[in-house]
Amino acid sequence: MTGMEGTVDVAAKDRIDLDRLAEWMTANVEGFVGPLSYAKFAGGQSNPTYRLDTPHRAYVLRRKPFGPILPSAHAVEREYRVIAGLHPTGFPVPKPYGLCEDATVIGSAFYVMEMVEGRTIWDGAMPALSTPDRRAHYDAMVDTLAALHATDFAAAGLGDYGKPGNYFERQVARWTKQYRAAETEHMPRVEKLIEWLPRTLPEQTRTSIVHGDYRVDNMIFADREPRVIAVLDWELSTLGDPLADFSYFLMNWVTEPEGRSGVRGLTGPETGIPTIEEVVARYCAATGRDGVPQLDWYFAYNLFRLTGIVQGIKRRIIDGNASSAKAEETAARVYGLADAAWGFAENAMAQGVRA
Repeated sequence: MTGMEGTVDVAAKDRIDLDRLAEWMTANVEGFVGPLSYAKFAGGQSNPTYRLDTPHRAYVLRRKPFGPILPSAHAVEREYRVIAGLHPTGFPVPKPYGLCEDATVIGSAFYVMEMVEGRTIWDGAMPALSTPDRRAHYDAMVDTLAALHATDFAAAGLGDYGKPGNYFERQVARWTKQYRAAETEHMPRVEKLIEWLPRTLPEQTRTSIVHGDYRVDNMIFADREPRVIAVLDWELSTLGDPLADFSYFLMNWVTEPEGRSGVRGLTGPETGIPTIEEVVARYCAATGRDGVPQLDWYFAYNLFRLTGIVQGIKRRIIDGNASSAKAEETAARVYGLADAAWGFAENAMAQGVRA
């Protein structure tokens, strides 16, 4: 089974010129030999992703969406750069084969990487696994995230991959700007968050590579063991506060089981899914922390960020260039995300977080 299973025929709006692509790959991808065929992966709202097949090898291509997109969004160039930086360090990412910034080849910038064969787990409840295997897979996810945050980003050539310091200040400003650019209606709770978050920013004490969307379905596991062999979808990565990544991962423990990453109410020895306290303890042991701060602010921030992302999907539906068939269903979540974000902000204020 492939780690990114679930391809569909390529719709007319997503087709690319295979002759031009094969010409580019012949010139730029070592070992490439055609002929070339392709299909589009069904998942994902963001950068359209394709499986490329030749008689001897499979590849993955990710490109920017065709049509109008928001400024700074869909930065496949940054995705390629971080993968190319991390791959030589041994951190589990697909092998990068080449980046093309010339939009005349297939109509947008794109990159080509290895097709990693393994298992994708789409549901954080992991219903197909045994209790011990669930625990082992969660431990592997925590350890992989800790390894990312311990990576020497300067040695990986990523010392200028993000601006130093003030990470949350920059991110709140960025997602406010992205939300405004995609805004389709007035949402009072988003307005409250836009006013409250910049006044209550936590202190940043560490800087690391931040994945930006670290969750169970953005990684590939080995076929027969609980080991992460590839972390995917680096579109939102940068240098920043590792607690942004870790608290985003912890959101799964306060999210109702929805068939994706939410595991609220499913933790404990009877299921094998570790409790949030056990996850925090394991991560802190691996990263040399003596604990993590009060989490409600971080949860409010992460949900605000997701609100901005989903609002962008909603805007792309209106503009007619959303990438996934499930985009409309996803866009409908924007209201619940905004409500939940403000709920955590209220919790943070009740726990003493003040401007």
